[in-house]
Amino acid sequence: QVQLVESGGGLVQAGGSLRLSCAASGLSFSSYVMGWFRQAPEKEREFVARIQRSGSTTNYANSVKGRFTISRDNAKNTVYLLMNSLKPEDTAVYYCAAREVGVHEYPYWGQGTQVTVSS
Repeated sequence: QVQLVESGGGLVQAGGSLRLSCAASGLSFSSYVMGWFRQAPEKEREFVARIQRSGSTTNYANSVKGRFTISRDNAKNTVYLLMNSLKPEDTAVYYCAAREVGVHEYPYWGQGTQVTVSS
C-alpha cells in the first residue's frame, strides 16, 4: 500500500529554517505530482507547494513564495520542503500528498509533522 512519511518538523524561532522530508513507498514515485499542505489550529487545510514529476515545475502559495522551496529526489522517492525565514503564522501540521497527473484530488496523504515557530 502507499505510504507517505513526513519528518523534520520541530520548534524553531522566527527567522529560522527547517527542512521537511517526505519518504514515499508503494507507488511509482516519479509518476506522481507531490504536494505539501498545512493545517493550523482551528483553520482549514491549505495548499503550500507542489512539484511536478520531473521536478522542473513548482508552484507555491503566495504566503510562502520566496521563503519556501519544494524539491524532490526521484532516486530516493523523497520530496522536500525547505522553509526559510519562518514566521509564527507558519505554525501548523505539515502534510505531504501525492496524486497522478490529470487528477485534481490528492488520494494519498502522510500523517503530518508539526512545525512550531516561536516569536
